[in-house]
Amino acid sequence: MATLLYRLGRGSMRRRRLVAAIWLVVLVGLGLAAATLRGPTASNFTMPGTESQHALDLLGEQFPAAAGATGTIALKAPADGQLGTPEGQAVVQAVTQEAATVPGVVAAVDPFQVGAVSPDGRYALIQVQFSTGSDGVTDEQRDAYEKVGAQAEAQGWQVAPGGEVLNAEPEVGSTEALGVAVALVVLVVTFGSLVAAGMTMLNALIGVGVGMAGLFALSSVVELTSTAPILALMLGLAVGIDYSLFITSRYRQNLLDGLPADEAVGRAVGTAGSAVVFAGATVVIALAGLAVVNIPFLTVMGLAAAGTVTVAVLVAITLQPALLGFAGRRVLPRRLRSTVPAPTAGDRADEDSATTDRAAPEAATLAGENRSAFGFRWARLITRFRIPVILVGVLGLGLLALPAPDMRLSLPDAGTAPAGSAERVSNDLITEGFGPGFTGRLAVVVAGDDAQATAAAIPQVTALVQRTENVLAVTPPQLSPDGRTALLGVIPQTGPTDPATETMVHDIRAAVGGIQNADVLLTGVTAIGIDISEKLSDALPIYLALVVGLSILLLMLVFRSLLVPVKASLGFLLTVAATFGITVAVFQQGHLADLVGLDTPGPLISFLPILLIGILFGLAMDYEVFLVSRMREDFVHGDTAQQATINGMGHGARVVTAAALIMISVFGGFVFLDDPVIKSMGFALAIGVAIDAFVVRMTIVPAVMSLLGKRAWWLPRWLDRALPNVDIEGEKLRARLAEKVTV
Repeated sequence: MATLLYRLGRGSMRRRRLVAAIWLVVLVGLGLAAATLRGPTASNFTMPGTESQHALDLLGEQFPAAAGATGTIALKAPADGQLGTPEGQAVVQAVTQEAATVPGVVAAVDPFQVGAVSPDGRYALIQVQFSTGSDGVTDEQRDAYEKVGAQAEAQGWQVAPGGEVLNAEPEVGSTEALGVAVALVVLVVTFGSLVAAGMTMLNALIGVGVGMAGLFALSSVVELTSTAPILALMLGLAVGIDYSLFITSRYRQNLLDGLPADEAVGRAVGTAGSAVVFAGATVVIALAGLAVVNIPFLTVMGLAAAGTVTVAVLVAITLQPALLGFAGRRVLPRRLRSTVPAPTAGDRADEDSATTDRAAPEAATLAGENRSAFGFRWARLITRFRIPVILVGVLGLGLLALPAPDMRLSLPDAGTAPAGSAERVSNDLITEGFGPGFTGRLAVVVAGDDAQATAAAIPQVTALVQRTENVLAVTPPQLSPDGRTALLGVIPQTGPTDPATETMVHDIRAAVGGIQNADVLLTGVTAIGIDISEKLSDALPIYLALVVGLSILLLMLVFRSLLVPVKASLGFLLTVAATFGITVAVFQQGHLADLVGLDTPGPLISFLPILLIGILFGLAMDYEVFLVSRMREDFVHGDTAQQATINGMGHGARVVTAAALIMISVFGGFVFLDDPVIKSMGFALAIGVAIDAFVVRMTIVPAVMSLLGKRAWWLPRWLDRALPNVDIEGEKLRARLAEKVTV
């Protein structure tokens, strides 16, 4: 692989104008396609195979008028009892009629007809039914709905439209640009060159642009959830910058070693590029592996993010060499540019002359100085006190993981929406006037073979549901035109994310399971969230086992070792456990929530744990490969296991530190968004990268490698012969180039 990438890197640099033009055409073409073909994203989550989804499908077939999105308009009169006056009733009826005229609305229910009025006569709820699901509601319809009741508000009433119809795509504003800005500063400090930093950032942004444009171009034929593009943007930016950083760093090192520009690029892509391809492949495999849990919206999210990562890898190994060709020696600080050979005409020297050792004395001096750099000093300290370091590291991460067993999962509800948002205002007003259960209504679908069977089942279902613990009320049934399907509303006493509500859902299903001659199914946003959370929780151990097994196999191929992959996988498990613990402590338990701008703690989004495992696995393998591959390289070339560990850390610490800081900055930028789902994803990924890079890979890993010594590189002979040699360190490439020099 290294030899192939070496040729690709040199070829891309020599034909840099063509390569740059091709990527520019691809970017413009996909941008135009995205602008013309972009379809809407889905803000709802479906789960085939669950009872709640089956009920929705049944409603869509037999009772389509009740299958659309719903809205709830909460009204608060200026004084108690005012709803009972003729003037108050007139205001409520006027708001109800206005809601019924909103485009897309098929019905608005007068609260006096269904008893949706609070005992104190001050609060009322208007139920609004749309003809389509929330994803089919247009922005114009949503805007008209939010403006309902403006005249009543002018009279001192409080009117708050809410409900699932307000579910919309989260907006990505300018706050995450702070993360990109911090990443640029890290690049400038790392390289000491504005040219190198700017070129690396430009390369990453082009990759993100291509990936996101391609994703939106496909959105007209593939249903994307509203969080899928955000996740793809997060990962595309982070890995795009990191992959370009690794290749640029190796190119600069090759220049300082005296290689001409085209040879320096070729070797950089052949060695660091091999690690980039492997690291990118692990991220892609982990994300694509989300398909094994058989959850459609999670599969789409994983594949969308995997696509942007694939583009980032392709851009890094093709466009990056081209940009390095344009930059030449300017990727180095000014004081070092004179220490490297000037580029030849077109950088087209043949391979024999290109591999000649032309190292300058200044470069040798710089290499000697690097031995006293922080990475080497840190590695010596870690290896000297390896046992205390391992104990402190493992125990510390174990303490951080303590809140993880208390993790609760749910789909987001209006109660955790940003303070001041329309859905949050409506939710708080409903809770204030009626209690939390009214914000998490459930729906029981009763479908018989004929109208008579349905009519006979309704009283039985109503009685059984009313006797269920934690049920506050059951509303009168709505019947389909043919009478075969009925819809009963169920109001719990507790909120949608309360554990008692989850228990009540299971109790209702158990109670109505024995009804004869009719299908009785429980659904609603709350029930859907519970079903999705349970299915994801069941899939989590399977996916975790798949990821750990995959990591052991892949690292065994790369490092030709048994103990190194096991050590890497155990370190990954430590990272995941500690990340879960911190995220639960902040977002669920509310500790230090103000620091991340979270005003209402609550359960974590259902798909966060499984998504976090997939992403952190790929990123953890990035740092493992970049650090440990240098250790193996030096060990194979004759260094002791101890010295090889120190060398690997010494040479890789600076780059891995910069890469981790960039990842943390990019992910951390999304913490400033108001949407709590995106906020929690950005926070968990930033914390996970910080723990894995600085605690696990740069502290615990070298300590364990030093403790294992040469035993770390043991592999049974039969297994060594059976495993293919992927040559990620470029040993075969170096041997081939050395043969050319000696010929």
